[in-house]
Amino acid sequence: MPFIEFKNVERRYMLGTNEFYALKSVDLEIEEGEMVVILGPSGAGKSTLLNLLGGMDSPTGGEILFNGHDISNFKDDELTAYRAWNVGVVFQFYNLIPTLTAYENVALMKDVRRNVKKGSIWEKESEGVEVMDPALALSSVGLSEHMNQFPSQMSGGEQQRTSIARALAKNPRLLLCDEPTGALDTGTGKEVLKLLQQESRKNRHTVVMVTHNSFFADIADRVIRVKNGTVQSVEINESVKDAEEVYW
Repeated sequence: MPFIEFKNVERRYMLGTNEFYALKSVDLEIEEGEMVVILGPSGAGKSTLLNLLGGMDSPTGGEILFNGHDISNFKDDELTAYRAWNVGVVFQFYNLIPTLTAYENVALMKDVRRNVKKGSIWEKESEGVEVMDPALALSSVGLSEHMNQFPSQMSGGEQQRTSIARALAKNPRLLLCDEPTGALDTGTGKEVLKLLQQESRKNRHTVVMVTHNSFFADIADRVIRVKNGTVQSVEINESVKDAEEVYW
């Protein structure tokens, strides 16, 4: 059974009296522990696909299965629990709280699960999985010496690594990354890619990254190409490169 499965998924919006499909007739599978790259131009449906994976939006048709559970018809509180227990998100522009230190930004993850309704299926499935200590999470991305710094005191790369530490602190089964290197130079971006690839290889967490950069396909186990709201192809990469080998 695939870890994640989309079955004839669509996301439809109404613009006045006209229908608009951000995604249409999407079928795909993702295995646990894979690093997946979703490629496509702006407006192709990449972010919609990521939002559906993360339970930040719901489909208007079809089924989305996560570890055998159909999340496509979940209510808001059920989706909140799904995100709290399973999903970490890394954004292009970091989304750190400027008035909090790196340590405090990461420590927020403790509150995420504390405030979620108890007794969900995800809590039961994740028994024994604890939120990481913020210091350990920051150390894992090489920021031990920056814990007490505010975002304004850090470089773009350090802020993005703090964002990754915040996402990893939840021990998420699914790590979603929306153009995580888009605001970074090539050298710093490569360091971020190495961290994400390590999360997939070492910790066997599923990493899904949205990007328009076709060079990133080289580091993925699975490459999903999206265009005009449809999945054009799904490719299994037989010769995955290390992140440090990729140039763009």
